[in-house]
Amino acid sequence: MIEAAQFVEAARERGFDWYAGVPCSYLTPFINYVLQDESLHYVSAANEGDAVALIAGVTLGARGASKGRRGITMMQNSGLGNAVSPLTSLTWTFRLPQLLIVTWRGQPGVADEPQHALMGPVTPAMLDTMEIPWETFPTEADAIGPALDRAIAHMDETGRPYALVMQKGSVAPYELKASDAGAQRVPVAARSQFGNVAASELASRHEALKKVIAHTPVESTVVLASTGFCGRELYAIDDRPNQLYMVGSMGCVTPFALGLALARPDLHIVALDGDGAALMRMGAFATLGAYGPSNLTHVLLDNGAHDSTGGQATVSPQVSFAGVAAACGYASAVESDDPAVLDELFEALPFDGPRFARLVIRRGTPDGLPRPTLTPPDVKTRLMRHIGAA
Repeated sequence: MIEAAQFVEAARERGFDWYAGVPCSYLTPFINYVLQDESLHYVSAANEGDAVALIAGVTLGARGASKGRRGITMMQNSGLGNAVSPLTSLTWTFRLPQLLIVTWRGQPGVADEPQHALMGPVTPAMLDTMEIPWETFPTEADAIGPALDRAIAHMDETGRPYALVMQKGSVAPYELKASDAGAQRVPVAARSQFGNVAASELASRHEALKKVIAHTPVESTVVLASTGFCGRELYAIDDRPNQLYMVGSMGCVTPFALGLALARPDLHIVALDGDGAALMRMGAFATLGAYGPSNLTHVLLDNGAHDSTGGQATVSPQVSFAGVAAACGYASAVESDDPAVLDELFEALPFDGPRFARLVIRRGTPDGLPRPTLTPPDVKTRLMRHIGAA
């Protein structure tokens, strides 16, 4: 058994200063230790997949390991199911490495609750299938450094995650001292500005993206586009070095953007979301509302359909996304069918927190829409070089 400080301080020496995850009783000592150190950062995510995406965003903004910006995602092994999509189509595809600490509930031979009876035995196989090398979490002080060095060597060589699987009783308890939870943001009122525009007269995605481009200067802004036609159309309009086009990991653009915004307060981060993606991971609204900084802007282009898969309808028409954003703590939240709402969003003075706008757009996509010719790792590397992170 080791002390939480022994691992966290050894990790800090190697540049790990960001943590995100969903608690497990095995992880309690780590979380309690990190929460009480102002020089470390911990984000409590709504689910494990969001935590993976958030740390991927931190990694994207990294300025080099010597200045920190390595990240650790912590989860119970039951949460691996929530994390499969970003682990296989975000971190693996874009080569955005992170260290995973996965607790081994239901480990064969260790009595546990019935909900862990299947996940316990299959945890190693799941990691192997996702091509994530792993080893058991170190339980002796002199084993911590070598384990971290093996993880870093793999991460630096491949650009992909490495996992430490934590067994019961690996870390001694660490008390969480009572503290002020911090100032809560004053709730804002969501604004709806609908003019009952006919569906055929709504703005197109093309028109909306042109406005976004006009308001996101290359030298100071990063634009992260959600998977599907959003990223492809942004690429077709203007392939700029400050843009990244997500593939897969549906719904993860917002926690990904949050990680980058937290790591890089010198940049304005814009997350371009879609209604289907936003509905898939609505818990991310609460995380952005709680942790989102003023350099984060969330734009949702809502056409009421899964456009890239044949136009199947989503349930977005009955959802007030601005109402959700406002209730979750965003500093500004508006929804409209008038594309001028995007001009107002970007031209407004900074708020004390993230800003949100939902623009209802019409369905449809231009014929012959190209896919990016740059590979995802190349897009990532270009962006990192552009923002001085490579």
